[in-house]
Amino acid sequence: MRPVEAYSRLAAVYDEIVVDPCHGRWAAFLDELWTADPAGVRSVLDLCCGTGLLAGELIARGYRVVGVDESDAMLAVARERLGPDVELSRTTLPDLPVEGAFDAAVCTFDGLNYLAPNALRLTIAAVARRLRTSGWLVFDLHTDAMMRFTISNPVVTGAAAENRFVISSTVDPGARTCDTEIEVTRPRDTFSEQHRQYFHADTDVRAALQDADFAVSEVSAEYTHEPLDESTLRATWTARRLPT
Repeated sequence: MRPVEAYSRLAAVYDEIVVDPCHGRWAAFLDELWTADPAGVRSVLDLCCGTGLLAGELIARGYRVVGVDESDAMLAVARERLGPDVELSRTTLPDLPVEGAFDAAVCTFDGLNYLAPNALRLTIAAVARRLRTSGWLVFDLHTDAMMRFTISNPVVTGAAAENRFVISSTVDPGARTCDTEIEVTRPRDTFSEQHRQYFHADTDVRAALQDADFAVSEVSAEYTHEPLDESTLRATWTARRLPT
């Protein structure tokens, strides 16, 4: 079985496999942050928007969302979910060919983990150019605890609806990379995809934000205001664009 491009075949079953109903909680966290902003937050740039799960939650709360993603297949699902009036476009970060200035930008569910360190730095700089002064950048990244967990659990299996999946990961701690094969078995079909993700060092992330004129407001456990601890697998970074 020859692996196919990441998030091409997976798009058709992605929403069924992502069984954790997290996007509503995450949108509520973002809404709480932004409601307290005296300047107001109305427009949101959703990086790596995938099938539009978070965008749909934000739109339901009254935000105008523009979504970008590298996968045509994922965007096709998002278009069906969100309707024709929501602006969605295919782009490969750090390219960010969108117009206007946004009040906030988000990248959730591991999107930025797919960027190599230099691409992450360039992407953060590109986002800064698309945000108003004091605009928000909120994103999540894997922690070192996630790296240790993945090393200890190289194979994860599960089932959702009629789909069975096997996720096999190989971590290089020195290079801080994770190469993963996701194999999905459906009633009449089996396919696999190859994915590469990066465990970004906190010092590198802070340096990239500082170079792009962001101030870090908080680094917390997954879309809460709880501090990180040794068991936190996903860290949420909240930053504001400084005046230039």
